[in-house]
Amino acid sequence: KGDTASTNALKAATLETGAQIMVPLFINQGERIKVDTRTRGYSERVK
Repeated sequence: KGDTASTNALKAATLETGAQIMVPLFINQGERIKVDTRTRGYSERVK
Protein backbone atom coordinates (compact mmCIF):
# COMPACT_ATOMS: atom_id res chain seq x y z
CA LYS A 1 0.00 0.00 0.00
CA GLY A 2 2.95 2.38 0.00
CA ASP A 3 2.93 4.90 2.85
CA THR A 4 0.15 3.63 5.04
CA ALA A 5 -2.79 6.01 5.14
CA SER A 6 -4.23 4.29 8.18
CA THR A 7 -1.37 5.30 10.47
CA ASN A 8 0.01 8.67 11.50
CA ALA A 9 3.45 8.16 9.97
CA LEU A 10 5.30 11.47 10.18
CA LYS A 11 8.69 12.90 9.28
CA ALA A 12 10.47 16.13 10.18
CA ALA A 13 10.33 19.03 7.72
CA THR A 14 11.99 22.44 7.73
CA LEU A 15 9.92 25.36 6.45
CA GLU A 16 11.26 28.32 4.44
CA THR A 17 11.24 30.33 7.68
CA GLY A 18 13.54 27.80 9.35
CA ALA A 19 10.81 26.42 11.61
CA GLN A 20 10.66 22.65 11.95
CA ILE A 21 7.38 20.70 12.04
CA MET A 22 6.26 17.11 11.56
CA VAL A 23 4.48 16.31 8.29
CA PRO A 24 2.98 13.11 6.79
CA LEU A 25 5.31 10.88 4.76
CA PHE A 26 3.50 11.69 1.48
CA ILE A 27 4.65 15.34 1.58
CA ASN A 28 7.65 15.89 -0.71
CA GLN A 29 10.30 18.60 -0.69
CA GLY A 30 9.10 21.75 -2.45
CA GLU A 31 5.40 21.09 -1.90
CA ARG A 32 3.30 23.82 -0.32
CA ILE A 33 1.49 23.02 2.91
CA LYS A 34 -0.86 24.85 5.25
CA VAL A 35 0.33 25.16 8.86
CA ASP A 36 -2.09 25.58 11.76
CA THR A 37 -0.62 28.56 13.61
CA ARG A 38 -2.44 27.66 16.84
CA THR A 39 -0.73 24.26 17.10
CA ARG A 40 2.27 25.02 14.84
CA GLY A 41 1.57 21.76 13.05
CA TYR A 42 0.72 20.46 9.60
CA SER A 43 -2.87 21.17 8.51
CA GLU A 44 -3.13 20.21 4.82
CA ARG A 45 -1.42 20.20 1.44
CA VAL A 46 -2.02 23.28 -0.74
CA LYS A 47 -2.49 22.83 -4.49
